[in-house]
Amino acid sequence: MMTRQLNLSRTALPFLAYLDTWYANLPAGDLAALVGTQPERVAIFSIDMINGFCRIGPLAGPRVAALIPGVVDLFTRAYALGVRNFVLTQDTHDPQTPEFAYYPPHCVAGTAESAAVDELAQLPFADQITTIAKNSLSSHLGTTLDAWMAAHPAVDTFVVVGDCTDLCVFSAAMHLRLEANALNLQRRVIVAAATVDTFDTPLAVATELGIMAHDGDLHHVLFLHSMAQNGVEVVASL
Repeated sequence: MMTRQLNLSRTALPFLAYLDTWYANLPAGDLAALVGTQPERVAIFSIDMINGFCRIGPLAGPRVAALIPGVVDLFTRAYALGVRNFVLTQDTHDPQTPEFAYYPPHCVAGTAESAAVDELAQLPFADQITTIAKNSLSSHLGTTLDAWMAAHPAVDTFVVVGDCTDLCVFSAAMHLRLEANALNLQRRVIVAAATVDTFDTPLAVATELGIMAHDGDLHHVLFLHSMAQNGVEVVASL
């Protein structure tokens, strides 16, 4: 069977214009209102805010590094509001992970790349933050996150920040949302566009290196839209 031929450069233009409008009109979030008088019900999950995506290594980039101040600010404000459920899920790869067949080796366990950025590691309440190692895009598969969830049954509101919007953030937020759907759990999953992002591999760079291109802006907005379409609450900021 032949693959259906597409002409997205022509047919997708109206949808792209719609995406621009949708993204520009994301509602503002309110962290204080979200936390309310029950901070024990709220958890902040930071995905892959580590050196290997922010500062050093083959996958580090300025778009993700630019998230650091906003993520730190969100942690700080949430803590001031009484939130104590903070989780960092972080690439901590086995050197033999099959993932290295399609991404260059990165964030290997025991290297500086796999460590949280200093701004998070040096927060005054860093000793109260749980760090969970992961060996894939998923924060849940093959990790201790399910055990953390079981130990914190009161949590029913999850704020997901970090990178990448279309990869590890998408995987984490959608797992939380789909698990709640499957088990009939009353749960909120919130992603603020200002505290997530993805990487950019321009077409010219991809062609030169013989790798796949990746438009950061398009993937960022398209995957936020997909999350929103599936029940994740996407807001402009918190």
